[in-house]
Amino acid sequence: MPQYLYQKLVFVACLCVVIAANAATPYRSPAQFNAQVPMEVAATSEQTSELLARHPHASILLFPEDRAHPIRMNDALPQSWIKRGPTGQFQGQAQPGEFYCFQIGLFAARESVSEIQIDYTDLRGTSGQTISTENFRCFNLGGTDWLGRPFEKVVSVAQGTVQALWFGVQIPQDMPRGEYRGTIVIKPEPSLAWAQIDLNLSVSGENLTDHGDSDLWRHARLRWLDSTLGLDTGVTAPYTPLRVSKNTVECLGRKLVFDKTALPEHLISQFSYTGDSVDSNKTDILAAPVELKIETDQGLVAWQTGSPYVSRHEAGEVQWQAQSLSDDFRLTVQACMEYDGHISYQMTVQARNTVSVRDIRLEIPLQRSVAKYMMGMGRKGGTRPSELQWKWDVTKHQDSLWIGDVNAGLQCKLKGPNYARPLVNIYYRNKPLRLPDAWHNAGHGGCSLVEVGDDQVLLQAYSGPRTLEAGQSLHFDFDLLLTPVKPMNTTAHWRDRYYHNGNGASLGTWLTAAQEGGANIINIHHGNDLNPFINYPFHEQTVKDLTAYIKSVHAAGLMAKVYYTVREITNHMTELWALRSLGDEVFMAGAGNDARTIINPKGADLWLQKHLRTNYVPAWRHAFSSGKYQGHVDAAIVTNGMSRWHNYYIEGLQWLLKNLAMDGIYIDDVAYDRKVMQRVRKVFDRNRPGCLIDVHSWNHFNARAGFVSCANLYMEHFPYIDSLWFGEGFNYDETPDYWLVEISGIPFGLMGQMLQGGGNPWRGMLYGMSTRLPWSGNPSAIWRFWDDFSIQDTQMMGYWVPDCPVRTDQKDVLATVYRGKDRTLISIASWADKAVQCRLSIDWDQLGLSRDTASFYAPLIEDFQ
Repeated sequence: MPQYLYQKLVFVACLCVVIAANAATPYRSPAQFNAQVPMEVAATSEQTSELLARHPHASILLFPEDRAHPIRMNDALPQSWIKRGPTGQFQGQAQPGEFYCFQIGLFAARESVSEIQIDYTDLRGTSGQTISTENFRCFNLGGTDWLGRPFEKVVSVAQGTVQALWFGVQIPQDMPRGEYRGTIVIKPEPSLAWAQIDLNLSVSGENLTDHGDSDLWRHARLRWLDSTLGLDTGVTAPYTPLRVSKNTVECLGRKLVFDKTALPEHLISQFSYTGDSVDSNKTDILAAPVELKIETDQGLVAWQTGSPYVSRHEAGEVQWQAQSLSDDFRLTVQACMEYDGHISYQMTVQARNTVSVRDIRLEIPLQRSVAKYMMGMGRKGGTRPSELQWKWDVTKHQDSLWIGDVNAGLQCKLKGPNYARPLVNIYYRNKPLRLPDAWHNAGHGGCSLVEVGDDQVLLQAYSGPRTLEAGQSLHFDFDLLLTPVKPMNTTAHWRDRYYHNGNGASLGTWLTAAQEGGANIINIHHGNDLNPFINYPFHEQTVKDLTAYIKSVHAAGLMAKVYYTVREITNHMTELWALRSLGDEVFMAGAGNDARTIINPKGADLWLQKHLRTNYVPAWRHAFSSGKYQGHVDAAIVTNGMSRWHNYYIEGLQWLLKNLAMDGIYIDDVAYDRKVMQRVRKVFDRNRPGCLIDVHSWNHFNARAGFVSCANLYMEHFPYIDSLWFGEGFNYDETPDYWLVEISGIPFGLMGQMLQGGGNPWRGMLYGMSTRLPWSGNPSAIWRFWDDFSIQDTQMMGYWVPDCPVRTDQKDVLATVYRGKDRTLISIASWADKAVQCRLSIDWDQLGLSRDTASFYAPLIEDFQ
């Protein structure tokens, strides 16, 4: 029987749902993909009334449905359900080892449902074997979040609407073939009549060792939503296990010493100024211990401190805590330091009596000699100002700042228990910063940065006046990140050269162009015949094409990385409707067809308007005008910040590594937190060591993105990525301190490339930066020069290094040295507003060269000099 005829019979004739195994098919034509499917053909009001009349006493009606026909509408019943009618039976065909998925549509027929509870029975086989209720889950009622925490959801259904409930059941690998029967009981509240589905699963066929993950149509990957892959305290390269000695916690190149309150007394960096090593020098970032101060009309509160203690010590994580008391307050401080130098603090201030305060503030006294540069809290990266005053503002993506030097620095981020990662890029306003109640204090809170005496810079995060009732608690949370986060890998930087074409030249020319241009890494963007649909490289044809292409790249001795992130997701994803059934958990709620965005100023793509209609935010759109996907449109929608989708993302990454043998990922803005990035790196290290992560971003320092510096926004991810590509909107005519802090990555242990307008190759060389081929300029000539000079065998000594062996006599002309064994490259660039002459001051001993025998020459470099 033809497949289309079979499907028609299922929709029209069956009294219970029969599931047929699907076969893998080539990707659909545009006409097939755009077509309205039976699940979108809405019943008329008359048809719905007739259905209700046939079931006069039912408060809810259940419609089990095949995974092959995802429920798409929640505001109307499909006509096929009217003809078929509700049923209490469901029959499915599963295989041993399969994670079997199916749906039940719940129609709130006569009144709204405020909550749903679900009970299962074991599925019992004819010969006595059972599939336990522990193998069942309903994704709509909860699961496991991106931090591994179990959670529950309340599902409510308005009267006259439909809620799709997606279920999964794990069939054991050793399950004997046969029929298995059980029940699913739907318990709607408030006190509505229960409804039951008799479930009959026929288990037959070959064992599915991958649970069905290779076949998208099975929806087996939905179980990835609850994955905990990478959620352990293991350590990733190049880091070492944390060491603890009394009140000192030590990670790679950095130390924290806590005092009796559990707050930092010393924050020490042992990184060299050149950034490529950890040495014996110790730089204390702090000028005095960090303190939480409470000021009342009687003055500052004096604390009686207890004894701090370490409550947990793992290779990748150390926790400690302490409690302090005064007559009116109890201060509980809990801290956790991880192996990358990130420290999270939760401070709870509890009033023992009703008391008024003038201020509760965190004070971080910094060494002025260290606090040379800063960025954040409304200030672009560069030289630290003598004073800064800042206030909370929800229109601005600002809650943190970094302050320090190239060899030692500190990022401080203020948070609260209500913290939820905002959306990034042009979507910030769709989900802006949640102001932390304790710090914000109805607008009284803010931050100040002032110079104190000759040797101190004081950062104060204040909250202002308030009255606390007896027993009331306030939560002042903050994160610290000690920088640099790791030694710069200059050898890898000089080696790794990117070919990044995007949607430009024919993909058939990429490999040859990369080879001829001197690139050795090909980034496979989305929106092309290899990787057509944004952030979803999973369709059968895509996997086939990517696998073959990556194999050819490897055969040529190059690496290949794939665009893969989570900020938005294509409308071509198989699980779209299952995820839509989760409400706004995965997808950002929005104006739907009425939405107008920067990318979609005239409204969403027609496919989204026709099929999604409501409650979404349109994102990237790419129309294929040629190639195998000609006529298709990749119309993405925005995801909702942090969610279970990140668990799917992590599992998907591991699947791609195993099936494509790719060499890493390219991330266009990071739409997840550091814990997810940490999991990404663990998956790489454990499945394909040597994989690379490069992060690109458009300049966020504007009103649309909330005036936030990209380096400050994404600093928490820097321990786990390999390079930066900042990016559109960055001004390469800015000052050297802006280049150093905002663009280069060097103060944080990273290096990168230029983009906007091809960058400035002369200034870029001061920071070891070139462009990418062929996206922005042609770096081939400078790459060839690097190889001719053997720059990978040199030590980079930037103008920021105190003992840089070469200086100029012009303040606007700077020099960076690449020091080799018997040769030195001096790179000079000017910020002067006119042509100037300058002299070089050279420390010959540091260079290891003789002034009497050394010779100077300026090599010919095409398009450079």
